[in-house]
Amino acid sequence: MELQTSHVVESENKVRLDVYLAELLSDWSRSQIKLQIDAGGVEINKKTIKKAGFLIKDGDEISLNFKTEELSAKPEDIPLDIVYEDAQMAVINKPQGMVVHPAPGSKNHTLVNALLFHFGKEISDGSNKIRPGIVHRIDKDTSGLLVVAKNNVAHDNLAKQIGEHSAFRHYLALVEGVIKEDSGTIDQPLARDPSDRKKFAVISGGKRAITHYSVVQRYEANTLVEFVLETGRTHQIRVHSKFMGHPIVGDKTYGFAKQKFNLNGQLLHAYKLELNHPTTNERMTFECPLPSYFESVLKKLKKI
Repeated sequence: MELQTSHVVESENKVRLDVYLAELLSDWSRSQIKLQIDAGGVEINKKTIKKAGFLIKDGDEISLNFKTEELSAKPEDIPLDIVYEDAQMAVINKPQGMVVHPAPGSKNHTLVNALLFHFGKEISDGSNKIRPGIVHRIDKDTSGLLVVAKNNVAHDNLAKQIGEHSAFRHYLALVEGVIKEDSGTIDQPLARDPSDRKKFAVISGGKRAITHYSVVQRYEANTLVEFVLETGRTHQIRVHSKFMGHPIVGDKTYGFAKQKFNLNGQLLHAYKLELNHPTTNERMTFECPLPSYFESVLKKLKKI
């Protein structure tokens, strides 16, 4: 990814360079921007500035020359939990801690690297060369099911089902606090958090996001909830849970600062996937059990 452009600052107050650029460049995270500043990719009034905290003011001319190493995905012999496989698709149970596809900071050991090793050329082109087979994603620290396309025809069909909401993705999550309602729908728009570009938040004017929920079990201080996505925005369930006042247990980004359990990530598991087979149109449902660390937390809780 490269970026070469110039921009004249319009701001009533002095503002940090990295903060201003994060607002200006929606496709670049604040950490990526800092790396570019450190590498000398920013000039202000024709002078190279390598301080992310440099204060810029109204009328300053910023020249950007951003360059990043081109990502590529190579096969890696990483074990896969294959729930289902045929000539058109595969359903994978992704473990917590595995990134779905290469990205800056996570170039190797991803699900894509494992797919390339196990399926070789029997995989779709995906949306780009670092996402072969990937129809939809789940977060690094979310576990559970996702479908992988083995050819481009299957990929187009499965992606259309996701887009038209005829494929359903069911999640189980343990959230903080006791939810009073038995079920409900959260219809709140999401966009990048202006104060932290790595995070998302409920923001007026953002992309519409719809999450359905139903209570599975109430505990003294927690609730086991089933979530069903109608839309698939980044971090959707996690942000909507926080918006409800019931963030997901173990969520280091959107959850409570003090966690009761020693966890490596959020207790959010994509346990069920419903879709039509891309060639036969047969309705298919796949399920996988909760991970052992999730079950062990539930056993410690007292039901009400």
